[in-house]
Amino acid sequence: MNVTVWNENRHEQTSEQVREVYPEGIHGAIAGFLRNEEGIEVQTATLDEPEHGLTEDVLQNTDVLIWWGHMAHHEVSDEVVEKVKQRVLEGMGLIVLHSGHFSKIFKTLMGTSCDLKWREADETERLWVINPGHQIVDGILEYIELEKEEMYGEHFDIPAPDEVIFTSWFEGGEVFRSGCTFYRGNGKIFYFRPGHETYPTYYNKDIQKVITNAVKWAKPADRKRPVYGNAKPLSPIAPKGE
Repeated sequence: MNVTVWNENRHEQTSEQVREVYPEGIHGAIAGFLRNEEGIEVQTATLDEPEHGLTEDVLQNTDVLIWWGHMAHHEVSDEVVEKVKQRVLEGMGLIVLHSGHFSKIFKTLMGTSCDLKWREADETERLWVINPGHQIVDGILEYIELEKEEMYGEHFDIPAPDEVIFTSWFEGGEVFRSGCTFYRGNGKIFYFRPGHETYPTYYNKDIQKVITNAVKWAKPADRKRPVYGNAKPLSPIAPKGE
């Protein structure tokens, strides 16, 4: 299975605090633990590469795309977004992390504003597993606790998820649907909330396990996309009397 980890990679260039947490970039941290998984080949791509690193060849050879963005959503070209959308409809898995909720690709696939409440106050977060039989939470106990995270709060303006996997509680009192799945065309999408750039969230073993599980869940099914449009009858249609 071929996985591409996409990161806008801007905070790492402008913030010493972020560089200290993620010296290889957020994409590097995620790619690092995924490379420990047998059967997964990982490459990375970033915003400032030609075509944002998501060339036709890269996309056609990607089974699951992981997306992290925050401060430069507007710089992602509409042409690249359309190519990614078509690949998802064809069956490529998409995992959208944290502030990627505001990415062009996620909003395009959701059809809503994807807006929410937020606050940075070093709050404890508990991600409660509310779909314990799902593949994405294999090996995860009743909840994951993060000592410090950015708060995201409801209402989260997304369409009703096909499945809600996690609901988060924050120290300040808010709750949030922090792990949601969606099906678009032949593709599977998982939105996973944790991952603010100034916190070492992607080094947490449970968070790594969830993302790894999600990659395996989102891999393409072995089938082609349905044929649409005008269709010839499968069986003869008897003429009807007046």
